[in-house]
Amino acid sequence: MGTTLSAAEARRAALRAQGLLGALPGRTVPGLLRRLGAIQLDTISVLARSQELVPFARLGPIGRPAVHRAFWEPKGPGAARAFEYWAHAACVLPVEEWPLFSFRRRSYRNRNDMWGMTPDHVSVRGVLDRLAADGPVTTTELGGARKTPGWWEWSDVKQAVEYLLACGDVVCVERRGWRRVYDLPERALPEAALHDELTDHQCHVELLARAGRALGVGTKADLNDYYRLRNVAKFADVAEEAGLVPVEVEGWGQPAWASPEALEFLESGGRGRHRTTLLSPFDSLIWERARTERMFGLTHRLEAYVPKAKRVHGYYAMPLLHGGELLGRADPARETTKSGDVLIARQASLHTLRAVEPMAKALWEAAAWVGCERVRVERVVPGELEEPLRRAVESAGAGVTMGTDS
Repeated sequence: MGTTLSAAEARRAALRAQGLLGALPGRTVPGLLRRLGAIQLDTISVLARSQELVPFARLGPIGRPAVHRAFWEPKGPGAARAFEYWAHAACVLPVEEWPLFSFRRRSYRNRNDMWGMTPDHVSVRGVLDRLAADGPVTTTELGGARKTPGWWEWSDVKQAVEYLLACGDVVCVERRGWRRVYDLPERALPEAALHDELTDHQCHVELLARAGRALGVGTKADLNDYYRLRNVAKFADVAEEAGLVPVEVEGWGQPAWASPEALEFLESGGRGRHRTTLLSPFDSLIWERARTERMFGLTHRLEAYVPKAKRVHGYYAMPLLHGGELLGRADPARETTKSGDVLIARQASLHTLRAVEPMAKALWEAAAWVGCERVRVERVVPGELEEPLRRAVESAGAGVTMGTDS
């Protein structure tokens, strides 16, 4: 390998690639989606849903309706700009990536046993016939999602439409509230994107190129994880074909690859204004645990599904980004009172005294974004930083102007 990067350079490259260092060209949600390549979806909503928190972290207090419009507002037949699919996890993706997942759609079609469904199952045929005649429609309009109130007791119709979504015979480019609206790809997607002509190898090359641009620099595991690629034969050759450059990163102890854009940024000085913000636990900066520990020294774990008594940082602990470092976490909640809405930090975990002022700023920025008029801190770890944080929160709140949700 001919290029050696320091750990700090690798971290700056990653932050720049993720839109968290320096100005974002255009500063729009569609532009951000194209830059990141994928934004993870999740049902949990504390401050907001994760897919709203990701743009907020990078663009500031952009209105939540603007996010919805960019991802899901109907644009008319053949005019979708984004779609939902299985990438890193369930994600919203820019529509130009539809051809790049043909390898995954083929894999699902070849399995022929997902959710007990097959191409000739009566429910599968029924969903396609209904969409052809009456689409686009929701699961409820198709006949209902569940056999019983149980979370995983999906109805045959729900199983069929999820099977078809995975296989690419159905697409979701719209949501009404939080409900998916299903349509036929040939009706919803632009004609230029509507093909499965790429080979598996071609898909892997292009997705690795996009993962490299979104990560800046990463190991084989990092790059594969971005779109959850499996079985990429002769990875180093594919990475080279994708235009990625082999590098060494001090302290990583394993081969890595960088995007040409990241190396150009570092060669120009690698400078820019850092964002101070709270990150969604599902933010693409911290998707891969081993990478997050290696790059930021933070052991990141979502504790929403951990029994309450065993939680360390809280139900939806959001890492605090400041100065290119992860300096702590806040577990937020919202409360409505007679005197207005309150953003509550049920627990603020701070790594150092340097995290106090940034945490106060980040809490107030989040509060203003979601329309909370006050911030309350309930618990601080370690305890000796409790009073400094409370004073910083009080001071930061004095200069806050409430934002608008537009």
